[in-house]
Amino acid sequence: MRILSIAVAAAFAVTASVACADDKPIQLKKAPGVEKVEANCQACHSLSYIPMNSPFPNAALWDAEVTKMINAFGAPIDAADAKDIKAYLTKNYGS
Repeated sequence: MRILSIAVAAAFAVTASVACADDKPIQLKKAPGVEKVEANCQACHSLSYIPMNSPFPNAALWDAEVTKMINAFGAPIDAADAKDIKAYLTKNYGS
């Protein structure tokens, strides 16, 4: 059983490294607030979610997403940074 566990772990590691090898760094739009988005958001997830989902959110949805990250997922974002992040996302990646 231990050998099977090690084999599965090794296979996962190889698969994960191959998947990550194709990942390209995400360049968000340079605008006021981008450094707060990069510092806070990518601590928990890829920044690729922002442009990938950008055709859909408006100001209310970005507000809800940032609030969810703080309240539901425990993102340690202070109120001033949250306000700047919401403004950046709405202006640069809103519908």
